[in-house]
Amino acid sequence: MLLFVDTADTEVIRELAETGLVDGVTTNPSLIAKAGRPMAEVIAEICATVEGPVSAEVAAVEHEAMLREGEKLAAIAPNVVVKVPLTYEGLKATAEFARRGVQTNVTLCFSATQALLAAKAGATYVSPFVGRLDDHGADGTDLLIEIRTIFDNYDFDTEILAASLRTPAHVKAAAMAGCDCATLPPATFRELVKHPLTEKGLDQFLADWARTGQSIL
Repeated sequence: MLLFVDTADTEVIRELAETGLVDGVTTNPSLIAKAGRPMAEVIAEICATVEGPVSAEVAAVEHEAMLREGEKLAAIAPNVVVKVPLTYEGLKATAEFARRGVQTNVTLCFSATQALLAAKAGATYVSPFVGRLDDHGADGTDLLIEIRTIFDNYDFDTEILAASLRTPAHVKAAAMAGCDCATLPPATFRELVKHPLTEKGLDQFLADWARTGQSIL
């Protein structure tokens, strides 16, 4: 499963990319607003930092305007993926982008039928929101499993990009459900490596080594 980081903070992206574990980046209007810089400038810098896909979201709600904005975003760098909302207008734009060879990420997916429509429209990625569904009493993991089943039933090429992942448990659930990709905030990305027994074991190893008085160098 590919791991994307969900942020527009270029310093954080650069730091995490140094691990070799970042496969791509997703952004949205809220994250761009938080960055406090021109969108094109931020997206260009991110695209120069990571080789994988970088999702940049349109702000328009009508499909013709989405197409104009999407073309402008796609022209920033070859690895830009145009992000559109899962609405009828967004799906119309997605279908046209597919005809033009522009990669898309259809976002704000909350049902399996929505994901089905995104795949039929030719979306490159569809982003089901796990955490937000959990907030409303549903099980976001169930949605991932449903989408995986439908996509496998019909051999859709659209990739499942699990989003709104807030904990390592969410990431594990996405991987076990067979998602192609997952996007997570930097804090959650860093949490994936942590386990109290790892830290305890390392402390013990270091203490034992110190008692030997040896040096490897």
